[in-house]
Amino acid sequence: MTLSRRSRRSEARPALDASRARTVALDLLARKPWTRRDLTARLRRRGAPPDIADTVVAELEARGYVDDRAFAAVWAESRARSRSFGRQRLQEELRARGVARPLVEAALAFAFEDTSELARAQAAGARRLAILRRRAPDQASRRLHDYLRRRGYPAEVVRQVLRTLCRDGAVEELSEP
Repeated sequence: MTLSRRSRRSEARPALDASRARTVALDLLARKPWTRRDLTARLRRRGAPPDIADTVVAELEARGYVDDRAFAAVWAESRARSRSFGRQRLQEELRARGVARPLVEAALAFAFEDTSELARAQAAGARRLAILRRRAPDQASRRLHDYLRRRGYPAEVVRQVLRTLCRDGAVEELSEP
C-alpha cells in the first residue's frame, strides 16, 4: 500500500520549534511580503503549533518584517495599476487576506490618489473594448459592463464609462442590467 505524497510529507515533518519556525518565516518573507494572518496560517500548515506561530509572527512584526499597512498599500496600488482593479475588488482581496478595515481604507486611498477610479476604469474599458469589438460587436457593451463589474468597479463608474464610450460611438447603448 502506498501513501499519498501529502500524507508522507505530514508524517515525515516534525512540529516546528520556535527557532525553526522563525527560519521558515524569514525564508517566506525573503520571497515576498506576507500579511500577519497569512504568515501565521502558513507557519501552522508547515507544522508550527499555534502559540509558536503567533509568537514568531508577533516578533517579526515588532521588528518591521511583517507590516499589514505596507503590504496593503503596495498590494492595492500594484493591482489597481497593473490589473486595472477597482476599489470593491481590492477591498475584498485585502479583507480576505486578513487586513484590518482601517488599513484597507488607507491603502485604497493611496492606490487611487494619483489616478481616479473613473480614469482607471475608462482606460481598462477602452483596452478591453478593442478586443470585444473584434469578437462580438453586437454584445460589446454588455460584455464590457460585465468585465468592469468583475474588476471591482462600482455600477455608477461603469455607467459613466459606458456613456463615454457610447458617446464616442465606440459601442451600442446598454440598457440597464
